[in-house]
Amino acid sequence: MAIPALPGQTRTPPSATAVEGFNTAPADETHATLLTCLHSPRWAQRIAEHRPYPDLDSLLAAADEAAYDLSPADLAEALAAEALPPLPEDTYSAAHTALSAAHAAYEARFGHVFVIYLGDAAPEEALDRVLEGIRSRLANDPDEERVVAAEELRRLARGRLAAATRGAGQRRAAAPPRGADSHGGTTPGGYQDTPPR
Repeated sequence: MAIPALPGQTRTPPSATAVEGFNTAPADETHATLLTCLHSPRWAQRIAEHRPYPDLDSLLAAADEAAYDLSPADLAEALAAEALPPLPEDTYSAAHTALSAAHAAYEARFGHVFVIYLGDAAPEEALDRVLEGIRSRLANDPDEERVVAAEELRRLARGRLAAATRGAGQRRAAAPPRGADSHGGTTPGGYQDTPPR
């Protein structure tokens, strides 16, 4: 199945060699790569232990399954490692103020950084989508928001893993957890703009 491109963007599909590279990489390298996708050692270990994967679809399905099985403690650990994304330099100051206030309200209510997957949003719509998402999710009770945040993390991890598997030369698309580097197509922040498969 092809990964759809955002308007004006072309995607290089993952090659069998890329998945083979993931399958044959040393365990510590694989584990480190997986932690840049989602900071959950249990999630990373589970995916790494089930190598080799015949193709990217199988790898992403395993990532989804492992994410669905995150315990509350695993979820809390993964959320604690997420970082707030920087806004584009050309964002006007009122947007910075609005986003900072919305993030602060969200963190005060739920105790963790706001995460959202933006794979289907055009870049110029991302800020509005984030603000709308925070505001609407502030109405959730903590249990509802835990479910929503877990789903957003799953989607983020899936997109980050697909980007890492595609390798270098791809559009910067995802945010690694705090302390992670930018290998595998990741950038600082908690948003994702690689479309889901």
